[in-house]
Amino acid sequence: MQPGGTLEQLPIDNDAHQNAIDRARAVLNSVILGKDQEIALALACLLARGHLLIEDLPGLGKTILAQSLARVLGLSYQRIQFTSDLLPADIVGVSVFKQDIGEFCFQHGPVFAQLVLADEVNRATPKAQSALLEAMEEQQVSVDGQTHALPNPFFVVATQNPSDQIGTFPLPESQLDRFLLRLELGYPNEENERELITGVDRREMLATVEPSLDPEMLVQLQAGATQVHVSSPLVDYIQALVRFTRESPEIDTGLSPRGALALVAAGRAHAFIEHHSGVFPDDIQAVFAAVAGHRLKPSSNSSFRTPAELSRHVLDSVAIP
Repeated sequence: MQPGGTLEQLPIDNDAHQNAIDRARAVLNSVILGKDQEIALALACLLARGHLLIEDLPGLGKTILAQSLARVLGLSYQRIQFTSDLLPADIVGVSVFKQDIGEFCFQHGPVFAQLVLADEVNRATPKAQSALLEAMEEQQVSVDGQTHALPNPFFVVATQNPSDQIGTFPLPESQLDRFLLRLELGYPNEENERELITGVDRREMLATVEPSLDPEMLVQLQAGATQVHVSSPLVDYIQALVRFTRESPEIDTGLSPRGALALVAAGRAHAFIEHHSGVFPDDIQAVFAAVAGHRLKPSSNSSFRTPAELSRHVLDSVAIP
């Protein structure tokens, strides 16, 4: 697929697509052990045409998850290691003068891939971080007055270390809002950790994984996810959740309309993955912390400090219709 290319919209075969999603999920679970819910959320994020932020301590499998997603979905893949000396041109590319033809030619940067891993994104300066903003929002980059379209589909999977670690630059709220979902992987349980220690190295295993999907099928899956029914009572529930985040004294910054749309899109994709006939309150609850956690800001006197605590407070406070 060339940058800016389009994929043909084919008739949607729900059974075949559901089977493909199930296969992809099973393969991902064989590589990333004991994280079925996190894998389901990651797949839902991509089906909802969103970008994914994975935040956790080093060594918990963030990079392997991103590589596994690219491999299983059959997407072209590039990794960008974010460091304090990274420049925007290192991400989007640069115009180079070609003496043989007497003009400048644009050399594509690593962002021109269908899945881009922005590894340790918060170790780069804000100037370098901002180079991703246009790509994530508009699926294009602008260099020297020229606009260059990115591939379709296009996803950014970014990893970041906790902000209290040395050498990190916090992502601004405007950039955090570009990520549909934010996940934490956490430590594996004892059984899964033992299998990791005694079993095949995950990177060696990943090299043997065959794609379960391809870009054309992924586009069809995305179209299928948008067709999942959202009932009027379910919309009432989403609006009640959003309204509570704006009115609660525990929360300083509530969900924006973009956050509400993100809840709907993620809920539809999660329902699609779980083979539900429509979006249920369970789907919204399953995606709520991942959608809202990085968008909510606790008030100065709030007793809920972490995104998980704040999200649970909202879900516990709003009645299910």
